[in-house]
Amino acid sequence: MSKVLMKGNEVIGEAAIKAGCRYFFGYPITPQSELPEYLSRRLPEIGGVYLQAESEVAAINMVYGAAATGVRVMTSSSSPGISLKQEGISYIAGSELPCIIVNIMRGGPGLGGIQPSQSDYFQATRGGGHGDYYLIVLAPASVQEIADLVKKGFDLAEKYRNPVMILGDGMLGQMMEPVDFGVETSGDSFDKSWATTGKNGRKKSNIVNSLYLKPEELEVHNRELEKKYLEIKSKETMAESYLTKDAEIVVAAYGMTARIAKSAVDMAREEGIRAGVFRPITLWPYPEKELNAATVSAKGVLTVEMSLGQMVEDVKLSLNGRLPVEFYGRVGGMVPTARAIFEEIKRMSEKFGGVK
Repeated sequence: MSKVLMKGNEVIGEAAIKAGCRYFFGYPITPQSELPEYLSRRLPEIGGVYLQAESEVAAINMVYGAAATGVRVMTSSSSPGISLKQEGISYIAGSELPCIIVNIMRGGPGLGGIQPSQSDYFQATRGGGHGDYYLIVLAPASVQEIADLVKKGFDLAEKYRNPVMILGDGMLGQMMEPVDFGVETSGDSFDKSWATTGKNGRKKSNIVNSLYLKPEELEVHNRELEKKYLEIKSKETMAESYLTKDAEIVVAAYGMTARIAKSAVDMAREEGIRAGVFRPITLWPYPEKELNAATVSAKGVLTVEMSLGQMVEDVKLSLNGRLPVEFYGRVGGMVPTARAIFEEIKRMSEKFGGVK
C-alpha cells in the first residue's frame, strides 16, 4: 500500500479501523478533536458506531459496556477529559477488559492550555485512578508510529485483557506526515470466551464485574492482576536507542521530545561530544533493561521532558544510582529546542570531563 499524507489525530482513527475497531465513544476536547470528528464520518461508512456521549464519564462507561462483549473499542480525550475518565478506567482494569484509551496531552494543571505537553506521564504510568492497577502505555514519536502502535495496542489489550493507553502530545496529534497503514486485522485470533455474548453452550452466562465484597477474594483477584503485570513487564518493553553505543551523555526522552533530542545529539556529535538518545516506547512497563544497556558507556543521563520532571523518576529508578541523572524541561505548552538541549548536553559533558 502506498503512503498517504495525514494528520496524526486522523491517523489514530484510521489505524483503529484498520485494526478492526468499530466502536468509538468520546467527547470533544482540543487538541484531539480531529480524531472523533474523523471517526464520526468514517465509522458509519463501514457499519460501525460513533457516539458522542454527554460527558467523558459517560463515554468511558460506554467503552466498559462495549469491551465486555469482546469487540474492539476505543475512546479518546485530552488531559482534563482523561482525568474525568479515571473511575471508569479503574473499573475496566479491575474487570480485565481490553480497550484503547487515547490521550493527546495539553498543558495543565486545570484547564491549562491547548499547546503540547507531557505532564500526564504520572497519571498514565501510575494507573491514574483508584486501586492497584496499571495501563499498558505506548508513546509514539511519529505519525507512522501512531499507526503501528494503535494496531499493536489492540493486540496487547486483548492478549492481556488490559486497557492500553496511547500517549501523545498536541504537536504529534496536529502534525502531518506520510503513513502506511499496512494490512488490515480484526483481532479474531484472540480468545473471547470470557465475553458477555450469551451462554454459547455453557451452563451459565459470563459476568463481568470488579466488585469483590469478601477481602479474601479481592486479595486473590489483586494477586492475579499482579501476576499479569509482572508478565507484561517481563515480555512487552519496547525502546529505541540512537547513537548510544559509545555515548558518554545519554539523553532520555519520549515522544516528540525525543525527535528534537536526536537533532541536539547530532549537533553534539559535530562538536566531538559523544552523545546519544534513549527513547522508551513503552512508558509502562518502563524499559529498564534497555536503558541500562544503552548507558553502558555513559558518564551521565540527561532526561528531557515537556513537564517539570516526571519520567525522570523512572530513569533514576531504572539506573538505581549507577549514574548521575539530570533534568531539563519546558512547561505550559513550551517546546524544548534542539539548541537548548544541545547546550545542556555540552554543559554535562564539560562537567564530566568531556570536550571543553
